[in-house]
Amino acid sequence: MGLKVEDVDACYGARQVLASINFAAAHGEFLGVIGPNGSGKTTLLRTITRILRPDRGAILLDGRSIYRLGAREFSRRFALVPQDTAVNFEFSALDIVLMGRNPYLNRWELEGQRDIEIARRCMELTNCWHLADRPVTELSGGERQLVMIARALTQEPEVLLLDEPTSHLDINYQIEIMELLKRLTTKERLIVIAVIHDLNLASLYCDRLVLLHRGRVVAIGIPDEVLTPENIKTTFGADVIVNRHVITNHCHISPVPASPALRTADAGTESDHAVVLLICGGGSGAPLMHSLTMKGYKVMAGVLNMLDTDYEAAQLLHLRAVREAPFSPIGEDAFRELLTLLREVDVVIVCDMPIGVGNLRNLEAAAIASEMGKPVLIFNGIENRDFTGGAATRLFHTLKDRGAIPVRDTEELLDKLRDIIEDRE
Repeated sequence: MGLKVEDVDACYGARQVLASINFAAAHGEFLGVIGPNGSGKTTLLRTITRILRPDRGAILLDGRSIYRLGAREFSRRFALVPQDTAVNFEFSALDIVLMGRNPYLNRWELEGQRDIEIARRCMELTNCWHLADRPVTELSGGERQLVMIARALTQEPEVLLLDEPTSHLDINYQIEIMELLKRLTTKERLIVIAVIHDLNLASLYCDRLVLLHRGRVVAIGIPDEVLTPENIKTTFGADVIVNRHVITNHCHISPVPASPALRTADAGTESDHAVVLLICGGGSGAPLMHSLTMKGYKVMAGVLNMLDTDYEAAQLLHLRAVREAPFSPIGEDAFRELLTLLREVDVVIVCDMPIGVGNLRNLEAAAIASEMGKPVLIFNGIENRDFTGGAATRLFHTLKDRGAIPVRDTEELLDKLRDIIEDRE
């Protein structure tokens, strides 16, 4: 049956922090709790661990209220790894881990051989047995976190709760701890509930996510359902691009600076007035959109299919883009809009995108721009990206004959673009 949180409200004095919280976590499930600072994540863990009693609602484990459990039984079934794991006394790592056996000991009773065996098993499970005799004050942050997780596991809990278990750790320890938590759910059948700030780690390891905002559940479900650009914008106030990771196939989040923040101290050193049109697609234009905007250029793009990565980037950067329906060839209306746009631009850049029959008209528009006297920059190697039976290659040579400037890479492109703008001025 697992853990169930039903209609929970929680307050600090007169201030309500959680409102109508509902979710469940099954045995063997890794549930991630995400949300911006102040959204109620830590308070949620405090209510589940009985540090803070809810003002309303119920929290059940296997159908039984956690408040019907005695203190000792509760400590045997629930374990918490808090955010702050600092220890100021020079206990050995093994001494710290053995503290997790307290719910099983009578008053004044010392740990026995079985308790030591359990502690060793948990330290081996968390890959920290070799630290057993080391003073905990001499351990690194990642080593200390593994010890604290081992201590929680010696309670032999059914529910393991962790508050930001990977914060302030090197990436190797972040991965080690997340791999460990995943194993605990699959092999030990624990219910693991962890507050996680790194959304990509949460996406990679968690079975489901609970997204909190202002004390309420905004979304709950598998990572693909929760980690959408709309949800992240609503809760975190950040623009992001969500793609599939090329290896894991999990959703991967890339933040995009908000448009006003793009203009740094370097912005404007090129030109605040030059207008650049990017002919791009398939992600070939997104980095240039960002770089050119940073340098003070006004950037436009087209024609882009609406589900294309470059179209999403243009939307996030608040750039004007000519759009076409998803997976559709460039139609007459979009092509006419692109030709109208050509009159407003100073330079056309044809990115190193693959060219097929569906987007060939973008290259035709670049040829028309060169007829209009517009400078055109185009990436070399189009023969390797030509999927039109040679039509794109022929247009490329036509563009070169008309004065289009071939470039090898982005660095050369930016240099040539700077020269064009300086000559124009």
